Amino acid sequence: MQIAIDIRCLMSPTYSGVAQYTHNLLCNLLKIDRHNQYKLFYNSGQDVKKNLPNFDQPNVEIYGFNYPNKLINSSFLFLNYPKIEKLLHGCDLFFIPNLNFCALESATRKIITIHDLSYELYPHFFSDKQRLWHQLIRPKKLISQCYKIIADSENTKKDLQRIYQLPAEKINVIYPGLNHDFYKLIEPNHPKFKIIKEKYNLPEKFILYLGTIEPRKNIIGIIEAFNSYQAKNNRTDLNLVIAGAQGWKNNNVYKAAQNSPYNSQIIFTGYIAESDKPYLYSLAELFVFPSFYEGFGFPVLEAQACGVPVIAALNSSFPEILADSAALINPDSISQLAVEIETILNDSIYKQSIINKGIANCQRFSWQKCAQETLNLFSL
Repeated sequence: MQIAIDIRCLMSPTYSGVAQYTHNLLCNLLKIDRHNQYKLFYNSGQDVKKNLPNFDQPNVEIYGFNYPNKLINSSFLFLNYPKIEKLLHGCDLFFIPNLNFCALESATRKIITIHDLSYELYPHFFSDKQRLWHQLIRPKKLISQCYKIIADSENTKKDLQRIYQLPAEKINVIYPGLNHDFYKLIEPNHPKFKIIKEKYNLPEKFILYLGTIEPRKNIIGIIEAFNSYQAKNNRTDLNLVIAGAQGWKNNNVYKAAQNSPYNSQIIFTGYIAESDKPYLYSLAELFVFPSFYEGFGFPVLEAQACGVPVIAALNSSFPEILADSAALINPDSISQLAVEIETILNDSIYKQSIINKGIANCQRFSWQKCAQETLNLFSL
C-alpha cells in the first residue's frame, strides 16, 4: 500500500504540539512498518529542507514543492487543484495529521487526525487571522470527506459527534504518546541542570508553566493565583516561571505580570528548546496547567514523567488523561488554584503521592502504541 502523509507542519524549526504529534507518530510508524511505501508531502515558497527531519528509510519518498503558499492554498481552496495525489504520482491512502488546505481526489481513502475543536468552542481565544484561516479551511467539509477520523481523546470524539454530528463508528480514539526515553526521572546532580539554569536565568525554587503564551492557557489565572498564594505566605524564595513561545492576544498576560506586587518573582523565559524541556520540568517544584480547554495536553504528561506534581483544569480531556494522578481544579477559580498550590507545596506527603501517581499514569501513553493503532487503522 502507498500511504501519503502531509508533513507541512514539520517545516518550522520550532515544533508545536501538532508537529510533535506528527514527528513522533511518523518516526514510530517507520520503525514498525517496512512493508508499506510512504510518500511524504510538503510545500513551501522558501527553502525548508534544513528544518525537516531526516527520513532516510528505504520505503520513504519525500515530495517537496516550492509553490508560493498563498498561491497553492488559494488554488486548493477555490479551484480544488492541483490534486495532491497527482503531485505524488498516486497513493492508496492520504493521511492528514492536522487541519490544512488540501485538494484531493474523491476516490482516495483519507484519514484525518483532529486534535481539538477549540476553534469552534472558543473562537474568542483566537486572533482574527486564525479565525479566518479556520473558516476558509472549512473543517467540517474536510472531515466529512474522510473515511476515518482519529481523535486525540474521548473528549474530542464527543465534541466531534456533538458539533459536527458525526457517527461514533467513524471516529477512532488513539491517544498520542510520550517519549519515555526522553521524559523521565533525572539524577539530581546531573551536570545539565546547571547549564539550563544559566541558559534561562532560572531561580532556585519555582512554580512552572510551559506552553504557548495565549489566552486559552489561562496564564493570567496562574499569575493571579500566585499573587494570592504570596499574599498569604510571602515567600521570597519562591518564583513563578512562565516558559514558552509567543502566541497571540497575550498583551494582557504581560500586563498582569507587570502589575503584580510580586513582579520581580515572575520570569518569562521565551521559547524552550525541545532538548531542554525535561531538565526544566525536573527543576520545578510544581507544574501548573489550568487551561480552559485541551484536546489532549502533552505538557501535563511530560511533567509527570519527570517526577513533578501537576495541577490542571477539571475540564475537556484532563479528567480522562489524568484521572486522580493530578490535582484538578476549576480554571475559573483563582482561590481554588491558590489553595491547591499551597497544599502541594506545604504537604510533603500529599505532594509525593501526586508525584507517584503521575509517574504511574504517564506510563499508559506511548508512541509505539499510538503508531501501531494508527497503522491498524490504515490497514482497514
